[in-house]
Amino acid sequence: MSSAAGREAGSKAWVERLLRSQEGIVFLLALVAFVVFSVLLPSFLSAGNLLVLVRSVSILGILALGMALVVIARGIDVSMIAVMVVSVSWAFVITRAGYPFEIALLIGAGFALLAGVGIGTLIAFGDVPPIFATLAAGSVIYGTGRTFFFTLEMQNVPPDTDWFRLIGQGSLFGIPITIIAFAVLCIVMQLVLSRTRFGWTTYAMGNNPNTARVTGLPTRLMVVAQYAISAFIAYLAGLILASSAAAINARLFNSTMIYDILLVVVLGGIGLNGGHGSVRNVVLGTVFVGILLNGMTILNIDYTIQNLVKGVVLLLAIVVDSLVNPRDEQTSQQGDL
Repeated sequence: MSSAAGREAGSKAWVERLLRSQEGIVFLLALVAFVVFSVLLPSFLSAGNLLVLVRSVSILGILALGMALVVIARGIDVSMIAVMVVSVSWAFVITRAGYPFEIALLIGAGFALLAGVGIGTLIAFGDVPPIFATLAAGSVIYGTGRTFFFTLEMQNVPPDTDWFRLIGQGSLFGIPITIIAFAVLCIVMQLVLSRTRFGWTTYAMGNNPNTARVTGLPTRLMVVAQYAISAFIAYLAGLILASSAAAINARLFNSTMIYDILLVVVLGGIGLNGGHGSVRNVVLGTVFVGILLNGMTILNIDYTIQNLVKGVVLLLAIVVDSLVNPRDEQTSQQGDL
């Protein structure tokens, strides 16, 4: 009897701890959403839909990893989608112009890295607030791509690239390669953040950028590196997306995809005031947002209503974040992000 009472008390304590943390609440919401959609929508648990869900969630999660890195360091990157569509589209255009596909992919990666370094330099050495720098840079990158690199919005994957299509459409031991890619990137990012000087410095910059700078940490170079990594991750996500759909659509720049990424990051528990959060938060946010978006799509909810729902959820997540992680004197300054 006493052992049963002890187990009951332990279970109650575990539930209470779960409900007191944002991660626990998001986990429970994701579980509830999954159960509700499974009951209400017979097609939700179909193999085809789960495959679509897994692939879309993986791509969203990969993009959120790049966003999480800069947010932990007290920044933000709304130029990711512009970098993604332009660098990948240009790589496909270069291939059709006669370059080997592998060389074109390297050129696309170089463009993404150059864009990230340029944005990071603008923020680190020009002292431009990240939200304004990345917002303007995204428009410049997209405008440059559409003016000088390609004119068609839809760029198909070049022919005779079966190995590339396998990335987004194939599987290994029954597991979609997109999931494997997401898992590998999660492991790498977690190791970087928790086991390297780069990761420790990133957290230090988020906790108190002035102290990090005064103690001699290379904060300016770190900012440049963070935005370069974010841009490169966006490029990788774009390649996986193009491989899955056999094309990349430049209209994604005008979509709400960047808000989906922010929703994943904030909802997962990575505070906008920086200094805390981990890959686990990204995974939780990705799963919840993926289930929510997939369920609304199957319900055939109007796209405008979907955006309204996502906007309300994002707003609530930001409000909760501001309550759970109060802003200090630095982050309360206008334009800090």
